[in-house]
Amino acid sequence: MKILTIILEKKYIPLANYFSSATNAKIKLSFNEIEQIMGQQLPNAAYLNRSWWKKTKAPAKHFHAWMDAGYFVSEVETNRHVVFERIDASKGSHANNGKGDEDILLIRNAEHGDARSLAALMKTVEAESDFMLYGKDERIQSTQKVRKQIIEWRQSGHSTIFIAILNGEHVGFLTVVGNAAKRAAHRAEICIGVQADARRKGIATKLLQKGEEWAASKNISRLELTVVENDKPGRKLFEKAGYVSEGIRQDSMVINGKYYDEIYMAKFLD
Repeated sequence: MKILTIILEKKYIPLANYFSSATNAKIKLSFNEIEQIMGQQLPNAAYLNRSWWKKTKAPAKHFHAWMDAGYFVSEVETNRHVVFERIDASKGSHANNGKGDEDILLIRNAEHGDARSLAALMKTVEAESDFMLYGKDERIQSTQKVRKQIIEWRQSGHSTIFIAILNGEHVGFLTVVGNAAKRAAHRAEICIGVQADARRKGIATKLLQKGEEWAASKNISRLELTVVENDKPGRKLFEKAGYVSEGIRQDSMVINGKYYDEIYMAKFLD
């Protein structure tokens, strides 16, 4: 990841990380997508003045989020979208391989400003999956409830939630829920969800990797999960990532009136 040449305000760091991962010659983002990347709202000046996006001199610093990654703002449609282009277009993906734009994936810790989008994402994932704990429209996840959970987990130091942002849209999440008890402080339970149209892009694998890195930094050495026995894609994902079966929870889920077993799985981190 590119090292920033100047200290940015904290809220623009995710945006800088997003652009540092990009290779596209041109990137068009709506204001909403930019705020989803940041996890916070843009200042009023960004909505009211095109000049805010065109600034490239001190005392402003926000422009370093894209300029340090080699992009400049070529077009601004107030309150609608911003177009960023590579300063050296020859370095873009169009010029290199002719395959068109590449997906841009950013995974970061959830911020309280993500609450509304995260609640909607969880609702979508649960509606699309046959194997989540909650079914379609079964759980009411209010923005306020999700925001409170994000803040509480952040403050606890042993739990967190990661969001996967693909091309400016929230498409996946990973929760890591640890323990306050000293005897269980070395272990945490994980849960992962990726919406259907973003699957088979390696997002779940990268979410797991991010979660494991975070857990290791918190001295958590054991990660646990359960997966429905008939969830073959889920089992394959976890087995490939190094999780092993430790037992069966018999008839633990009732899906469409039928009982299913769950498999206990765990991974020990180095």
